[in-house]
Amino acid sequence: MKYQIIWSDFSDQQLNEIFDYYSKKVNKRTATKIIQKILSEVIILEKTPFAGQIENTLTDRKISYRYLVCNSYKIIYSIIENEQLIRIADIFDTRQNPTKIEREK
Repeated sequence: MKYQIIWSDFSDQQLNEIFDYYSKKVNKRTATKIIQKILSEVIILEKTPFAGQIENTLTDRKISYRYLVCNSYKIIYSIIENEQLIRIADIFDTRQNPTKIEREK
């Protein structure tokens, strides 16, 4: 059965910031390719929601988070099984200080 993907406001903002950054630093074509790659990874979760590993730095939260890696980004998400939803919580740039991953989702 297919899960529905929903994006948190925070993850949506991160996606926009990634696009803006690469649009300015490189070009819009590259920015679009990066965003498309991230989105194609997220689509995988519709059919295989448990594809990602458990995010160990967030195990102290009430919600269990998992992640997929796409280039230098972690796509952090949670699964709401009884509603068949995947909630994308964050798109985290792994080149940052790892403790930043604990920011509010």
